[in-house]
Amino acid sequence: MNPLLDFAGLPRFDALAPEHVAPAIRQLIEENRALVVKLSAPESQSSWHAFMQPLTDAGERLGRAWGIVSHMHSVMDVPEWREAYNAMLPEITGYYAELGQNEAIFAKVKALRNSPEYATLTPTRQRIVDNDLRDFRLSGAELPEDKKPRFKAIQEEMSALAAKFSENILDATNAHAEWITDEASVTGLPEDVKTAAHSAAERDGRLGWKFTLHAPSYIPVMQYAEDRELRARLYRAYTTRASEFGNPEWDNGPLITRLLKLRAEEAAMLGFDNYAQVSLVPKMATTTTQVAAFLRELSAKARPFAERDVAELRDFARTELRMDKLESWDLGWAAEKLKHARYDFSDEEVKQYFPEHVVMAGLFRVIESLFSVKIQPDTAAAWHPAVRFYRVVRNGETVGQFFVDLYARETKRGGAWMQDAIGRRRTETGVQTPVAYLCCNFPAPVGGKPATFSHDDVLTMFHETGHGLHHLLTQVDDLPVSGIDGVEWDAVELPSQFMENFCWEWDVLTGMTAHAETGEPLPRALYDKMIAAKNFQSGMQTLRQIEFALFDLLLHSEFDPAGTRTVQELIADVREEVAVILPPEWNRFPQSFSHIFGGGYAAGYYSYKWAEVLSADAYSAFEEAGRTCGSTLDAETGERFWREILAVGGSRPAMESFKAFRGREPSVDALLRHNGMIDA
Repeated sequence: MNPLLDFAGLPRFDALAPEHVAPAIRQLIEENRALVVKLSAPESQSSWHAFMQPLTDAGERLGRAWGIVSHMHSVMDVPEWREAYNAMLPEITGYYAELGQNEAIFAKVKALRNSPEYATLTPTRQRIVDNDLRDFRLSGAELPEDKKPRFKAIQEEMSALAAKFSENILDATNAHAEWITDEASVTGLPEDVKTAAHSAAERDGRLGWKFTLHAPSYIPVMQYAEDRELRARLYRAYTTRASEFGNPEWDNGPLITRLLKLRAEEAAMLGFDNYAQVSLVPKMATTTTQVAAFLRELSAKARPFAERDVAELRDFARTELRMDKLESWDLGWAAEKLKHARYDFSDEEVKQYFPEHVVMAGLFRVIESLFSVKIQPDTAAAWHPAVRFYRVVRNGETVGQFFVDLYARETKRGGAWMQDAIGRRRTETGVQTPVAYLCCNFPAPVGGKPATFSHDDVLTMFHETGHGLHHLLTQVDDLPVSGIDGVEWDAVELPSQFMENFCWEWDVLTGMTAHAETGEPLPRALYDKMIAAKNFQSGMQTLRQIEFALFDLLLHSEFDPAGTRTVQELIADVREEVAVILPPEWNRFPQSFSHIFGGGYAAGYYSYKWAEVLSADAYSAFEEAGRTCGSTLDAETGERFWREILAVGGSRPAMESFKAFRGREPSVDALLRHNGMIDA
């Protein structure tokens, strides 16, 4: 059997090969098309069990199979898998586009919505029907027949461009390396970073050290390397990736322009003024004006703190580092020096207390304490030897399973993410347990020693696990709104950002730290320094996120891709409004902004800050409980968070879930307090 057509259990990565992709996906598409024809017939009933259920079943099979292919494209981007993915991308996109425009299926959903049966459906199933109606309209189902082929062509081209955008970034990232043979040039770098760079050079048959644009190599150089020229070369290479300054085949500039034109054309066809309006239809926020006001209000609150941050950094650089001018490639290095001088510790010192195995055990203990589950090692076929697999057990029953892929590789896209492999649903044989992938790009073990994580890495691991918990701990039995499915995009970051907060709690860190050499837990004195430095440069960091979000919003609401103004000019204007430090003119951040051009965040990057308001306020409930019971790891509050947020998934509006947990609407005060912008 083609392993992509085996839905009896976990993905069969041990048997999977690129040549399986085309025949499996084509077979599933044809099966789905045949079912659509059958369900479209006039005599076909517009009922839940005769219509919605079989359509969901068929969609799940295709979604699961293509999800595996998409996953392999992300974690094993070798030529064979890239070719297999790209070969089928137009066909899979075309199928979904034609389904979204199918008037007969749309009519059946409307008939169900208007039938007496609708009132007898559970609120969860009513929400699914309503969501489907909304999605059909956004997919062009109400367009005139002569307009539908063009709408479908737009979807297919946008999918291809998004895939190419991400591939260009990976190829440009892999193409650059800095080869260092002078030991003086690696002064300041941590020993594990130098060891990894030396091993990388050895693998390529070279002497010295090899530094790349992948995060485990790039970030430490920018933070610790005393060699200013090395920092400058790497910074320029990193911030001009996939631009006109490199290989023309990898230049994302033309792709950006084309994507923006297609998105604007799609919006116009659907009757909207701009693409941002389309993007907001299924979100919590309702208008672009509302989002812009939210971002600018937060910017105004953060700006005094950001101006203080940059003034302190420049003064320190001038008086202590003898630098009259700080360049962009100096900022991380100078900030680390300032933090060390002010708080008497470094990130590298903290990193020694976070060996991978201790961090993971501590993370699992947090989850077990909060949500009354057990996380147990499990076995499954995987796509790489470093991948591990676990099961989540609640009340003696397995409620979910997940893969963990922690380390950076040249064949793996950058960043960190959670992706669902299998969703929870109730079938004739029982409950189908959900499965997730948790993927990061942390430094791998070197020199026979376990990997150690920075505190930022730990925050990232908790963040992605929060997404995983949203998917794995759902109690919803209907697939379209189970777990993260059906959750408004600007609320989907709530559980992930919520989980990050525990990484700052003393009773949590004492259970997930052990010095890599001595085994000693994190000293209280060092923890106190970390807390004192928690909001170090938080004003600058907040404005940087607002810069990205406002650029994204204006790009999709006010920018004319057919006009004379360029994308680079737009981001320059946004920086003039928001930023307190301006990067060089040649910085080409948009060309690697994969969230909005290669991912699903177009006109939605504001979601990170929007959801952070929700997550900070939600975490305040645990802080309040901690003042009574002595720990934020309060099982009773955790049970409520699970019941009202995680368990319900997308089965009801996110605001209803938040209010059910918190008893009121969210307030921005908790976020400002957590960021040190108002008094605790």
